[in-house]
Amino acid sequence: MALNGNNSAAQPRRWWVTAVVVLGAVILLAVVVSHKDDSIPIRTATVSQAKIRSLVSTNGKIEPVANFEAHAPISTSVRHVLVKEGAAVKKGQLLVELDDADARTQAARAQTQLKAAQADFASSERGGTQEELLSLDAQMVKARTDHDSAQRTLDALKKLQQQGAASLGEVQEAENGLARAEAQIQFLQQKKTKRYSGAELARVAAQRDEAKAAYGAAQETLAKSNVRAPFDGIVYSLPVKEGGFVSTGDLLLQVADLRKVIVRAFVDEPDVARLAPGDPIEITWDAVPGRIWQATVTAVPSTVKLRGSRNVGETTSIVENSDYKLLPNINVGVTIVAAEHDNVLVVPREAVRNDDSKPYVLQVVDHELKRRDIETGLSNLTQVEIKSGLSAKDLVAAGSLNGKPIGDGSPVKF
Repeated sequence: MALNGNNSAAQPRRWWVTAVVVLGAVILLAVVVSHKDDSIPIRTATVSQAKIRSLVSTNGKIEPVANFEAHAPISTSVRHVLVKEGAAVKKGQLLVELDDADARTQAARAQTQLKAAQADFASSERGGTQEELLSLDAQMVKARTDHDSAQRTLDALKKLQQQGAASLGEVQEAENGLARAEAQIQFLQQKKTKRYSGAELARVAAQRDEAKAAYGAAQETLAKSNVRAPFDGIVYSLPVKEGGFVSTGDLLLQVADLRKVIVRAFVDEPDVARLAPGDPIEITWDAVPGRIWQATVTAVPSTVKLRGSRNVGETTSIVENSDYKLLPNINVGVTIVAAEHDNVLVVPREAVRNDDSKPYVLQVVDHELKRRDIETGLSNLTQVEIKSGLSAKDLVAAGSLNGKPIGDGSPVKF
């Protein structure tokens, strides 16, 4: 009986102990909750003074300033190749010789045809050949003699008519003879001075001009069969080999003066208006890592056209290339400095926010964010110029580390 009494008394005490423990836990939880840190972890950036550049990055192609291409004037074989690709050549130096036997034959034939056409033209201007002119002169002498004889006969018959010794019919017949003699003289004179009509003269002149053009073309073909350097330069393309066959129009070689080259940059349409003559340009080539060639914009796009899937404007620049590293037709990277400001306030681009197109930042003040409206200037892919609203060394929020939104009044830690 005593054992049962002790158990009854112990149960209320255990209940009170449990209640006290639970109450303590609740109080402790309330204390912890009341002291919970609601600060949002953020990335920060400091307003600094630096140089900022507004850049246009694109691709381009290298072209020679002075370029010469030689093409085969006719289908023939290559007799001699006197240079190698990459060789420096002097103005007038013989580079390639083609088999010109056919070209010489054509030139000789064209010369013969030209001489014949010139002779025909000269004859037409004089009124005929030398033989024809001599024959006309002889006919004219005879016609004048006949005319004089007819005139004397008529004069004699008129006197006899007055004496009654000649009839009227005889006089009229003599008059007709004189008229025929005068007509023959007039005919021969016209034949000598106006033998050919305007259309006939034009046809002969056209034949002469055609023969002259054919001879000129034959001479040009013959000249092009021996390729010479038109200026000092570098042979940068030589697709033919000695003894090989080339068809009309095939490329024989290319020569360029590579001391200066053109970089033709392809600028996307939205960036075209940002360009101006004199903008600095930086050129890079993957084949020469770390090397940067400097230049300036010499010509801005005058039109926009489709290139592949892009609407682009083409801008050109002259680049010094005294070591001949930049080669024609290579693809290069191009960076155009559209604008540049020195010693200005800048912040990372991600720190700048926009509200109804008005820019602002969230400045960190005593572990709390404060909105600051700002005025911006130049910007690029990583930085924005701050013209007003902040001072150097101000701390701004660049973003949240836990994905929670931040704004004016947000408590933060960093």
